[in-house]
Amino acid sequence: MAFSLGAFSATIVCKSNYSLEAGHIRRAAEIADKSAGFTSPHPNFGCVIAVGSKVVGEGFLYAQGTKCAELQAVESAGELCRGATAYLNMEPGDCHGDHTSVSSLIQAGISRVVVGIKHPLQHFRGRAVRSLRSERVQVDVLGEDLQSKLIEEALKSCLLVNAPLIYRAACQVPFSVLKYAMTLDGKIAASSGHASWISSKESRSRVFELRGRSNAIIVGGNTVRRDNPRLTARHGGGHLPIRIVMSQTLNLPEVANLWDTSDVHTIVATQRGAKKSFQKLLASKGVEVVEFDILNPRDVMEHCYDRGYLSILWECGGSLAAPAISSGVIHKVYAFVAPKIIGGEGAPSPVGELGMVEMSQALKLIDVSYEKVGPDILISGFLQPIPDLTPIIPSVNETSAIDPTVTPDDARILFFYKAWDPYGAFSNFSPYPLHMTDENGVYLTWPSVEHYYQAHKFIGVNDPLARDCIEKIKSSKSPEEAAREGRKIQKQCPDLVRPDWETAKIDVMYKALKCKFSIYPHLNSLLLSTAGSVLVEASPYDLFWGGGREGEGLNYLGRLLMQLRSEFLGESLTSRVTQDRGSTSQNITKTNEIQVPWKLINR
Repeated sequence: MAFSLGAFSATIVCKSNYSLEAGHIRRAAEIADKSAGFTSPHPNFGCVIAVGSKVVGEGFLYAQGTKCAELQAVESAGELCRGATAYLNMEPGDCHGDHTSVSSLIQAGISRVVVGIKHPLQHFRGRAVRSLRSERVQVDVLGEDLQSKLIEEALKSCLLVNAPLIYRAACQVPFSVLKYAMTLDGKIAASSGHASWISSKESRSRVFELRGRSNAIIVGGNTVRRDNPRLTARHGGGHLPIRIVMSQTLNLPEVANLWDTSDVHTIVATQRGAKKSFQKLLASKGVEVVEFDILNPRDVMEHCYDRGYLSILWECGGSLAAPAISSGVIHKVYAFVAPKIIGGEGAPSPVGELGMVEMSQALKLIDVSYEKVGPDILISGFLQPIPDLTPIIPSVNETSAIDPTVTPDDARILFFYKAWDPYGAFSNFSPYPLHMTDENGVYLTWPSVEHYYQAHKFIGVNDPLARDCIEKIKSSKSPEEAAREGRKIQKQCPDLVRPDWETAKIDVMYKALKCKFSIYPHLNSLLLSTAGSVLVEASPYDLFWGGGREGEGLNYLGRLLMQLRSEFLGESLTSRVTQDRGSTSQNITKTNEIQVPWKLINR
């Protein structure tokens, strides 16, 4: 079932305050959109607290691992929260074990909450609504408890601001946007292939904004050969999208701007076995090569889905755009039309052959928008309607009641990776400040485990630049930015990295994790509740801290958590848990035929 923005049929209920309600919800969606791209893979959350028409507090989630929107709004409103109404563009989706967004509203005395849409992810959907109602907070959900034409427009704004997460949840691929610039006669380049510049400076600025809202940008080999792009966001913010090049034959230049990975990662997707020597060359430059049995847009998008990406921007030519559209992975189109005519029978168009022979077969955009950008016209719209996630997939327990052969006890491995995972609080990116001493015994506050870990790459180095690096990492607004800053400095200035880092990094991570799970009781309880299960950090491309795509990773983060769990439980329980793991634990500890012991650190 799909939800078409232009075909919402709600029962109209006349209430005088619907205009006010809709305005506050639209405002919540508006401020949530400020962090698009930065929050990924977390949804965009905004919260507005109001007393009647007066807004007394606002907040939005800046990035994964930062203070939640609800707590920011509550702190902004102060005592004015008592008896006020909170407006949320989306139902909160706390990581398992962290209920700050809900508890902050309850403790502040909020009497009513209006929710734009329920959470798209099944393990979060309806949970926060039930929690609030159990505390006798009135909760109204747009389209369910509140219905009118004005509410329809407010609901639309909530759907649009989190369309990437909704499409990802429903389609099992990232939300994909096809962007191109063309002349009035439908050309994206001259017959010679020259394409700079079709669109205006103002349009190019909008493209940088679109890039900044995306997890990755995809181009084909022709674009690399012809334009030698950098594919940077240039918005001055903390989020930089991954660059992905799709090339079957690897007929690519040895020197290209995309092979510079000092600031942002580049992935080359290719056919299995293509030009192994060139693959080695790319690897030597820090470029990741991913081979596919058959290179096609659908498989690449499924790979991106596995990596946790929410939103993909396709900036490819017509020969790649056509199969991407045909395979059903393109969800929205942004077309910049410049008031220029270039002509030429051989000049390329934005979309190649789709096999259509009659105009009645043409694909029609849904919810089309027109905008003047400088001298150009931006036409945007959806190729596929926003999915309707109202049907709820039965949980494992519900399925077990129907089919007794399906039992929850079968799941002995617990995966965690992104913030939307049920055990996302285990991540080193989760927003739990640490209070730990520095090398001089002075207590410092670190915003997250990742901040602490990245900064300690440079701790103890007798160089003013190293101390500057530490402060820069510590002041990073989010764990993602701290990680990017630490990795960048480590790569560009290896002399600033402490000489014992490779042997010390596990101990550094261990100390930070032990502090985190010692000072937060609910996290400690969550960790202990996993006794008897193997914990796997499910990053498909981190082969040291993560489990890897096919279990080939070392999973050191999961191992450290299991070690801590054993220490907290005591030696007697440790012995029993080790026996329970059995062959499953042996499988994930084996990498390249090397057995890595469970006890990682001799303390």
